[in-house]
Amino acid sequence: MIDAQEKQDLNDDMSVGCGPVLPVLGRDTTTLRQQVFEHVRAAGRAARADITRALGISAGSATTLTADLIARGMLREVEGLPREQGRGRPPVALEVVPDYKHVIGIKLSDEIHTAVLTDFAGNVLADASFKTLLPRKDINVALDEMDVLITDLLTESGKSMDQISAVGVGLSGIVDHNTGVVAWSPLLTTRDLDLKSAFAKRHDCPLHVDNDANVLTLAELWFGAGRDLANFAVVTIEHGVGMGMVLDNRLFRGARGMGLELGHTKVQLDGALCRCGQRGCLEAYLADYALAREAGTALDRGPRALQSPNAMLEMLYAQAKSGNKAASTIFQRAGRYLSVALSNVVQLFDPELIILSGERMRYDYLYAPSVMAEMERLTLSDGRPPCPVEIHGWGDLVWARGATALALAAVTDAALSDVRG
Repeated sequence: MIDAQEKQDLNDDMSVGCGPVLPVLGRDTTTLRQQVFEHVRAAGRAARADITRALGISAGSATTLTADLIARGMLREVEGLPREQGRGRPPVALEVVPDYKHVIGIKLSDEIHTAVLTDFAGNVLADASFKTLLPRKDINVALDEMDVLITDLLTESGKSMDQISAVGVGLSGIVDHNTGVVAWSPLLTTRDLDLKSAFAKRHDCPLHVDNDANVLTLAELWFGAGRDLANFAVVTIEHGVGMGMVLDNRLFRGARGMGLELGHTKVQLDGALCRCGQRGCLEAYLADYALAREAGTALDRGPRALQSPNAMLEMLYAQAKSGNKAASTIFQRAGRYLSVALSNVVQLFDPELIILSGERMRYDYLYAPSVMAEMERLTLSDGRPPCPVEIHGWGDLVWARGATALALAAVTDAALSDVRG
């Protein structure tokens, strides 16, 4: 559980709203009413005059649409915008009604699951964590552990399950967001699991599932550095290697919702064994289990050594920092593979920004100047400035907040799907 100050810091960010700031191009299926709502949510507070300018609509349309959203209980009028020079009352602003809906976001991991409960404005009301004893589990155990998190959130927030409008879940692996089927995950013992239907047998509440890298990308798009960027990539390095991509201010999932599995792109034919069962994947050279595998040799630890991968990695990093050449070579080699992957991302998508995140990014060898220089050398820049790369915090709560964005988007769509204006 996060402390009160950290939770306040998270919610202070909401003073400028949540959700993408830039409009999505080609919004054929989005109603003008929803565009008005999403503009207010992104701004935090907005006057009707701001809405007319931002969306290019008439003052009459803005008045009609905002009146409907107020009647639905989704927006409310507040005083709080600064008054322009001269006399007169401060302009009346609109903001999201926080208690209109509540959602839960969950990040499932191989060690510690995390979850948050937020209101409709994205404010964190409660958080919870659960240390799992089974890195891989069947569907019933996974649902039991999710139920523990949900119960803790409801207890802390004073809410009941019938007040929760949706639950968002992020987990590693190949996930079909549209159907809720997990085709494969290193966290689950079987393939092609319909997590959405299994959850529905326990709770009368919609579940929305996505790959955890997509969930983290949503966190950047809704709450972080990606809010005012049209095109950016997020690359995660933890127990696996993941990637999320925003194109034209929209999360890109591919034709079947299973795209951008960067960790399972091949960097070496017939190479090291990956946990997916194939060989030569990027992940097999860069993820923590791959580094721990190398560490066993560098530190002269036999395969029967009673140490967790995390403990092995911490020892490897300490040895590298103290001058152990074998240990530092492992990280440097991993950094070179990362530079290859990043150069390919730039070459394929030309993003405005690449964000590196995940627990392993605390190992500075992976983003050393030599890694960034290698990335630039491998990229056909044609004299253009190199793609900027930022290192962002990897706290588990960020992933869970991204899962709330998944739920909030679905709840918003459902609330406004009955009208076409």
